[in-house]
Amino acid sequence: MGSWRVTVLDHRRRGGGRPQGLPEGPLARRDGLELHARDGGLVCADATGGVRWRRSCPGRPNAAHLSSGRALVTTDSFEYTAWGHLGPALLLDLADGRTVAELRGERGAALGGGRFVLGLEGYDTFDTWAYDRDGALVDSWRSYGHYVVGSGLRVVETDRRHPTGSRVVRLLPGGRIEPGPRLTDPQAPAPLVLSDGTLLVLDAGVLRAVGRDLDHAVLAELLPLPSQDQPRFSGSLHRTADRLTVNLVERHPTRMGAYTTHTWTLDLRAP
Repeated sequence: MGSWRVTVLDHRRRGGGRPQGLPEGPLARRDGLELHARDGGLVCADATGGVRWRRSCPGRPNAAHLSSGRALVTTDSFEYTAWGHLGPALLLDLADGRTVAELRGERGAALGGGRFVLGLEGYDTFDTWAYDRDGALVDSWRSYGHYVVGSGLRVVETDRRHPTGSRVVRLLPGGRIEPGPRLTDPQAPAPLVLSDGTLLVLDAGVLRAVGRDLDHAVLAELLPLPSQDQPRFSGSLHRTADRLTVNLVERHPTRMGAYTTHTWTLDLRAP
């Protein structure tokens, strides 16, 4: 992990702001192809903007992952269900958009060779499944969260439990799990991955660094949040050159629709 260092350069607090929605632009881009969510369906375009194919979806696409001629697309359902707005996860042939398999999961990640992992949490489900390019199940783990491919498959777990049992872990073959540091926040935002594989994790207002070997250190205590306040906050991390921006959006405890945004600008230095 080395000795990454941060220095707080600025801290601002302003009224307003809400948790961000889906990012603009393509859902995924690789090897000159892009997948876009348009008009409630999917469009695959090449680098010139030419449409390779388009298709309708049984849900609203919200994320996509590409690997060796396959695409994994997660969706939101058009109607509220027992699983909230969880829609089907589609494993597609990237050549023509045909459905290879229809799966269930909320978050995914691409592995090599057209393989993917897909995970889901809720109703005693806290699981990640690995599928091959034909949609066959090849492995599974009792873990779920934000997936980081590289140095194996690491997970910043998000169990939504109070008190939380979430950790940063590594998933190993045969359903085995290598445990890493415990987390305080049951819904940590997506981590940032630094050049040496170190993960920056915003954990209940504390910025942590977790290395490839799951070693860890606290870099900055920005706004440590007690357990009872954590559900009112949502965070995000953004990297630009040698600067790091950390946002925490706070929902007012009693006023509906009232938010406060806390923003820190940090200087980030490599070992």
